Amino acid sequence: MPLATRRVSLEEYQQRSPEDEPKLRGAFLEEPADRALAAELTSSQKLVVEERRHGLTVTATSFVGRVTVGPIEVTIQPKIRGMPLVTLLRYAFGLRQLALGESVAFATGDSAFQELLALQLAVETEELLGRGLQRTYQAKDETLSVPRGRIDMQRLAAQAGMSTLALPCNWHPRTDDCLVNQILLQGLLLAARISGDSALRGRLLRLATQLGRTVAPIVLDWRALSRHRREANRLVAAYKPAITLISLLLEAQGVALQPGQGDLPLPGFLFDMNRLFEALLGRFLREYLGDYTVQEQYQLRGLFAYAPEHNPRRRKPPTPRPDYVVMRGSHAMVFLDAKYRDLWARELPRDMLYQLAIYALSRGAGEQATILYPTLDEVAREAQIQITHPLRDTVIGRVIIRPVRLDRLAALLEQPESEAVRRARTAFAHAMAFGSPLPEEMRR
Repeated sequence: MPLATRRVSLEEYQQRSPEDEPKLRGAFLEEPADRALAAELTSSQKLVVEERRHGLTVTATSFVGRVTVGPIEVTIQPKIRGMPLVTLLRYAFGLRQLALGESVAFATGDSAFQELLALQLAVETEELLGRGLQRTYQAKDETLSVPRGRIDMQRLAAQAGMSTLALPCNWHPRTDDCLVNQILLQGLLLAARISGDSALRGRLLRLATQLGRTVAPIVLDWRALSRHRREANRLVAAYKPAITLISLLLEAQGVALQPGQGDLPLPGFLFDMNRLFEALLGRFLREYLGDYTVQEQYQLRGLFAYAPEHNPRRRKPPTPRPDYVVMRGSHAMVFLDAKYRDLWARELPRDMLYQLAIYALSRGAGEQATILYPTLDEVAREAQIQITHPLRDTVIGRVIIRPVRLDRLAALLEQPESEAVRRARTAFAHAMAFGSPLPEEMRR
């Protein structure tokens, strides 16, 4: 890394300018490639980079990690750190609870978020190596001096008259060189490249070297991950946490995970905390809402439609999708949307309000939809915005803005499983979905 690189640290949704950060004073984007990268980051709202008279101003959004833009290296830390972050991360993505002390050290120090993910991948890989790697049978057609498998009689007949001491054979040796291990190998190399901690990088490279003795390299992209999803079965279930981590690392480097997505190769790593927040709430609501069912990314079909006689380009209308719909039987009880933005400390953006207003009005007059947002503020309380008919002056819907205390949720998840803990988690999930804890009779 060039000696002239200026390192700047901030938290999510914070801003640093030349006026309050001396390292940004006199820092400018000299190269066209740097300006193009800054423009892409700003337009995608991963990191807002602006050139001003006295230097660069950077504004963080929901993305955390570390990225280099021209003369500056920006590290963005999540607000929730330490053990609570480790707990929420592992619960949200179904990771194993291993190497606890190391994980907390990475989450509380100056390391970027990718170090925590890379460490978890190292731990998951060590667990897989200890259990034994997945092995598969591979078909081979070879001419062998010591026959194996089945002799290929057709090829043997075609060789009639040829003097040879070997026979054509079809056989199926077991090997570690299968797709899931190839993805794991490339994931380790990826994690080593983006890690800024030398000890962790060495650990990842040693694991990759061990794996590379029997596993061939591949191109790690959406095609490999899609093929793995199609071929995955119960035999590779133990790999799921590691594959999840590799997908997160790959996506956070700007690599497309679906066909047709554009790539923004980053000189660094930026992870969208919305992914963590949505996965966290989705799993918690599914597991602890009792008699209710939770459908994620529920499609509100038919809400918008082109008039048949006025759709000259034959385009498909947009289909709104709330993050979660809580249902009892076939009846939708409430629409919920997770927004990773502390709306107690910051203003509610208009686009969020308009989106939730559409969800509320789609349910009929007087109905509501709820935004769930993260906070660590002890005094955060629920707020409501009324949707009023502009001519009749009557309330036709409501948008509920409901805080989720991440520290309290982490504390609940850290506690050993028991009947009392399960009741407490159920009450917390009920409060998230409906705004009030479970009635006393439902807690028994």
